[in-house]
Amino acid sequence: MQKLTSQSEWIARAQAVLPAGGFGNFDPDIIIARGEGSRVWDEDGQEYIDYLIGSGPMLLGHGHPEVIEAVLEQLPKGMTFFANNAKGIALAEAIVEAVPCCEQVRFVASGGEADMYAIRLARAYTGRTKILKFEGGYHGMSAEAQMSLAPATRVNFPQAVPDSAGIPQSVADQMLIAPYNDLAAVEALLAEHDDIAAIIAEPLQRIIAPEPGYLQGLRDLCDRYHVLLIFDEIVTGFRLAYGGAQERYGVTPDICTLGKIIGGGFPLAALGASAEIMRHFDKSVVGADKWLMQLGTLSGNPVAAAAGLKTMEVLRRDGSYDRLRAIGRTLQDMQTSALSDAGIAHQICGDETLFDIVFTQSPCRDYRSARHDDPQRNALYNRVLRANGVFKSPGKLYPSLAVTNDDLDQTKAAVLAAVQAISAG
Repeated sequence: MQKLTSQSEWIARAQAVLPAGGFGNFDPDIIIARGEGSRVWDEDGQEYIDYLIGSGPMLLGHGHPEVIEAVLEQLPKGMTFFANNAKGIALAEAIVEAVPCCEQVRFVASGGEADMYAIRLARAYTGRTKILKFEGGYHGMSAEAQMSLAPATRVNFPQAVPDSAGIPQSVADQMLIAPYNDLAAVEALLAEHDDIAAIIAEPLQRIIAPEPGYLQGLRDLCDRYHVLLIFDEIVTGFRLAYGGAQERYGVTPDICTLGKIIGGGFPLAALGASAEIMRHFDKSVVGADKWLMQLGTLSGNPVAAAAGLKTMEVLRRDGSYDRLRAIGRTLQDMQTSALSDAGIAHQICGDETLFDIVFTQSPCRDYRSARHDDPQRNALYNRVLRANGVFKSPGKLYPSLAVTNDDLDQTKAAVLAAVQAISAG
């Protein structure tokens, strides 16, 4: 086979064999060749500071030597077994020790799979069918999760809007949609519907921070109405703090989902809860009618578990989260300073460990308010950042522990160039 060295050749080849020319995840006009530390390189050799970091899992950066060593130690011993293995058991122990709501966990291969099972588990435990989710909340690709994830048109709450073809109306009928950061709306729905099994929420919804008392308010409402609270911590787990959003905000859900960081860059996710709730995975305990079947070819595979264990070990070291937050604050400050000096209206939305710029004068408190007043301004901003060697999502910036002072200096120069481009436009 002819060796292709040009990015344009790879793009053309992708267009022939991949729908829309990509994997469905990110801009298909860039083909990443390799990553090392805080940097990635495309197939043309262009170098970037990586603030996408695989959409979150590479919190230590690419190719962390200790993680590589742990993986290489495991590889000759076996890559997957479809059976219990010591690395997977040790990872489960580490998660249970770290995450407040977890007495037991079940492994799956992806975050979307974990969220799907969490919803199913809540229904099995409560015997109820309806799920309350928040407009704009991302919980994977299941039919339930694809309700009102990114609705293009506004409808009245609690109507659910499917974001994908192929989803029957019967799924929408079992979903209730509420605005984030609005406890009154949640309480009204709980008071009206007595068949709600659970509320599923990202504690930090994409980049929208919970208002003070909001998560505790959800916890209190769930207790009052005997509804389960699910925290989707696929992104926030082991990022906002070692114990995730539960530790950061001091609110413990009934069920949580975890992913990204616990696999150290390999496919692995989990859901966890109390032993009482998790017993629905044990047919011998709950019986056939209440048993939740769950299996997966790569669930708990030892390579991913080894990578996750080592990643978590590094994160436990003194100063890891202080440093991550310091990097995030520096990135926030350089952007808001440059934009403010130029008189450009904006909001910093999110947490120091995960955030972005929203070009608006309004506070970002829910899906409908966390929008750019001028989307073209955001597109220009991100386009100039990339042209100056900054690689990020159009809607998120993930700091990592691999970011250096030189990276921050280069990022600041890119930010100034992007702000100048906006001002000139």
